[in-house]
Amino acid sequence: MFRLKIYRVRGEVLVAVCDSDIVGKTFREGDLKIEVKESFYGEREVGEEEVKRALRMATIANITGRRAVELAIKIGIVDKENVLKIGECWHAQMVVL
Repeated sequence: MFRLKIYRVRGEVLVAVCDSDIVGKTFREGDLKIEVKESFYGEREVGEEEVKRALRMATIANITGRRAVELAIKIGIVDKENVLKIGECWHAQMVVL
């Protein structure tokens, strides 16, 4: 399962998605830190198909967690070479220009 929240701001569609099991956790790697907050990623749990639909309509995406990032790679919106690993946490961002 995933957490998903969609923001619509000034014509942009920002999709925030993460693996459900990392909500509330903080990851660190050197000077990098990521906090996986429910307030940003949302309270609603969704399945893979809903995440795919949301990511395909996104103009901006914030994708956190190994399963979520692997799904984004699988549907072609993130290149594996551009994935950031902060401790054990995978993270990627996507912007449509």
